[in-house]
Amino acid sequence: MKFAWIDLRNVPETHRTAVVDAAVHSRIAGVVADDPTLLDGLPPTITRVLLTEEHVDSPHLVTVAVKEQDELDRLPGGAAFVTVSDDRTLKLACAAAERLDHTVVAFTDPTKIPLEIVIAAADGASGKLVTVVEDLVEAAIVLEVLEHGSDGVLMAPRDATEVFKLARLLEVTSPPLTLTTLTVEALTHNGLGDRVCVDTASHFEEDEGILVGSFSSGFVLCCSETHPLPYMPTRPFRVNAGALHSYVLGPANRTNYLSELRSGSKVLAVNAEGRTREITVGRAKLESRPMLTITARSPEGVEVHLMVQDDWHVRVLGPGGKVLNVTELRPGDELLGHVATEQRHVGLPIGEFCKES
Repeated sequence: MKFAWIDLRNVPETHRTAVVDAAVHSRIAGVVADDPTLLDGLPPTITRVLLTEEHVDSPHLVTVAVKEQDELDRLPGGAAFVTVSDDRTLKLACAAAERLDHTVVAFTDPTKIPLEIVIAAADGASGKLVTVVEDLVEAAIVLEVLEHGSDGVLMAPRDATEVFKLARLLEVTSPPLTLTTLTVEALTHNGLGDRVCVDTASHFEEDEGILVGSFSSGFVLCCSETHPLPYMPTRPFRVNAGALHSYVLGPANRTNYLSELRSGSKVLAVNAEGRTREITVGRAKLESRPMLTITARSPEGVEVHLMVQDDWHVRVLGPGGKVLNVTELRPGDELLGHVATEQRHVGLPIGEFCKES
């Protein structure tokens, strides 16, 4: 889970109280200061980080600014702050990330290559890497570097509004997916079956949906009810997703059957460019309806199936986010989808032989 720390050292005093209140309200993970009195009154739900030049006894998480290897070696543990400006300090940051519980790193150059090196060095270590960022734009980049990203970011917000925006950014951080263009080959009317509407606790954008497929080999991007429909209001939180047996793609490359979704379950919202965000299911609604199977094929020859409600108002997305009504699809039409490279066992990708039909 990604997290953020707020740096009070550079927050104007006139905004400090509002920034701290916003951090508490939005459940920001930590607050950093070089004055312990600014940390003493914070609730225990927030990590209180005291930045110092040398180790001191404190109830807070003491983070010592180190510039040399021998300074790092003398630390009893805990946390260190390293400013990376050259190869020597880069190696120092890597060494800290490999052994400490928390390593805060500031980079003097705009390139993200040094950060990539520190992330690689820390891979497999139990500690957390926190990267200093200038603004929300840089925070978004840092959290996704090398797909893994920094575990956390440290930012000095200008005001409380930026704290809330940072909290929102952390909620939606999710690695992108590679989408492919699928070509429709056949449409089959199946008669009555049970389909699931997935009602989420979030608004979908116009080019967003969720990835659903009958088999683990591939998924079709199912459109949300964000776009107007005749005879009924828009429901921008809903996807009429497909038959109850279908796989739906969720966070961490896991799948669930649509029938397994419950209030509080997590799925991935995916847009037409492959950008993703984790969203929460508010309700899964199962009802019997006539069903339609869409058979499509990827450029690599992978056959993808999706069984959906056989009705005009059910829609999928095509290239560029084009909205397509399923009952108007014809062979040769193009859909957006995702082709999986692994088989599935209890929702987890696994490299074993498995044939679905």
